[in-house]
Amino acid sequence: MPRPALILLEGHRGNGELYMHAAQQLGLHPITLSNDPVQYPYLSRGIYEAIFVDTGNLDALIRECSRLSTRYDVAGITGFAGEDESINVTIAKLCQYFGLPGPNPVSIERCRDKISQRGILGEAGVAMPSYRVATNAAEVKASAAEIGWPVVLKPAVGSGSIGVRLCRSIDEVAAHSNYLLGGEHVWRCPPKILVEEYAKGPFYCAEIMGNEVIGVAASEFSGPPHFVFRKTIFPALLTDHEYERIVDVSQRCIRALGLGWGPANIEFRWTESGPVVIEVNPRLSGAPDPQLVRLAYGVDLIKEHIKLVIGNEFDVRRTLSHTAAAQNLVPDGEGTLDQVTGESDAAAVPGIAEVKFYIEPNTRILRKGNYGDCIGHVVAASTNLSQTEETLRRAVALISWRIIPFPA
Repeated sequence: MPRPALILLEGHRGNGELYMHAAQQLGLHPITLSNDPVQYPYLSRGIYEAIFVDTGNLDALIRECSRLSTRYDVAGITGFAGEDESINVTIAKLCQYFGLPGPNPVSIERCRDKISQRGILGEAGVAMPSYRVATNAAEVKASAAEIGWPVVLKPAVGSGSIGVRLCRSIDEVAAHSNYLLGGEHVWRCPPKILVEEYAKGPFYCAEIMGNEVIGVAASEFSGPPHFVFRKTIFPALLTDHEYERIVDVSQRCIRALGLGWGPANIEFRWTESGPVVIEVNPRLSGAPDPQLVRLAYGVDLIKEHIKLVIGNEFDVRRTLSHTAAAQNLVPDGEGTLDQVTGESDAAAVPGIAEVKFYIEPNTRILRKGNYGDCIGHVVAASTNLSQTEETLRRAVALISWRIIPFPA
């Protein structure tokens, strides 16, 4: 009988190896199809099967999956979003082509295009920041003036805060417009910029599987003008009323966008008028968020997602009632990472679940104001929030690194 296999498109520096482990625990042989497998450290070691394929070519992927089906029982297909989220659409189309469980490609495409997503949510009466769509610098300036300062500029397609910036003046708008439209930002579709009202208030993210809200995380950013996550706590400290409002809006978003299959996460700002939706992502949150859910509630979102992908039922019942927190490690300068110290000391602090660096010494560090600025993370968990935060603070304080600046 052929060995059951799980095919994954591309990889992920945080969640990737967790999917490998979870697949193996479920008796599956994970196979990664990628444009460049060696870009992911866990694949470059040669432990897991990886195949060079043009993941931007649907026909090539169909041929490779068909070839693999002669050697394996392909139980399911999934993968990781990538910087422009297009892989999610491709995964949905592959699942549909091979008759495997998966999301609706049309629904995934609606979410990928933030303009389409905003239009659908607006028709459903979901509260969102005011916004305009611009295709050139003049339109960006005019839109920002109409909305009022400050504004957020972001590409209509993308993830990981790539190309997203808070602008407080016409000069900042002009500078970022030039960056986005002047050739430095990589567009994989016709350039469209969302000019968006800056919603003020605490940031929350609802973690969802199917139609069910698993819980809500609270996050902080490292500081304007960029939106790089610095710290996340799960579950967020909310009143019952606040939690119920976020759950209600989340489920309205899922229904309006035709989702309801697999993982999703919805980002909010809690403003003076209540929760305002910033973005709906039809995928699992990036690491370390899934680890926080597992440590706090005992729910392994990655394993439950794989169960769904191979046609089984998922189980997201809570078995724990703890608090978990993570702090991303973000350098404040550019250069070459020379050395890291205190990693093992931090990992030895009672209550620390993980200390992980994404890069190794001699790696060049270029700050771009997006998810790539994070070079690692520390995760802590305990039975209460104050203890978890103190544990995290102690561990992070033990870690240091030296960066050699680039020559002038």
